[in-house]
Amino acid sequence: MGGPGGPAEEPQADRDLVERARQGDREAFGTLVRRHQGRAFNLAYQMVRNREDALDISQEAFARAYTSLASFKGEASFTTWLHRIVVNLAIDNLRRTRRSGTTAYNDTRALPEEQEAEPSAPDDPAVALENKQVRVLLASGIAKLPPAQRAVLVLREIEGMSYEEIARAVGCNLGTVMSRLFYARRKLQQMLRSRLGDLR
Repeated sequence: MGGPGGPAEEPQADRDLVERARQGDREAFGTLVRRHQGRAFNLAYQMVRNREDALDISQEAFARAYTSLASFKGEASFTTWLHRIVVNLAIDNLRRTRRSGTTAYNDTRALPEEQEAEPSAPDDPAVALENKQVRVLLASGIAKLPPAQRAVLVLREIEGMSYEEIARAVGCNLGTVMSRLFYARRKLQQMLRSRLGDLR
């Protein structure tokens, strides 16, 4: 995640780059983009489950971040601030696709390309098949959650963010984060239980 100095030094390095970018240093902002573009794309993809839309969202997020640098106060890390922009754009995308009657989810592509390498297969082919089915069902279940619940679940379970970071990223209080996460997990468990029962 971090450079040679390690993850602990990354926030300070980001702050330095942000400050330089605010003063007009485009190369500094380019470094921020290179450092965070993979994670921004992955977050967008986990939200919208569509590669093209995720690319558009991550690119738009950096464009908005660049034009909004003056409003970045440093109260949260650059990562959290960027995540908030990505989440808001992803939620807008999900609402548009739902209004248009289309779906962004494609269960033949349950993971972004860079994560598609299969883990080493277990000796039992039946176990390997079930593991794959569970991954696809999990992705499908996440795709069926309301956008706000999907956002907190992805940020917590996939991005590994703390409750405080999630609250800042989605712009709500801790209680709301915990409530959304509770209902998201419960819905996901119910969907998985039902779908796995159908497979057996």
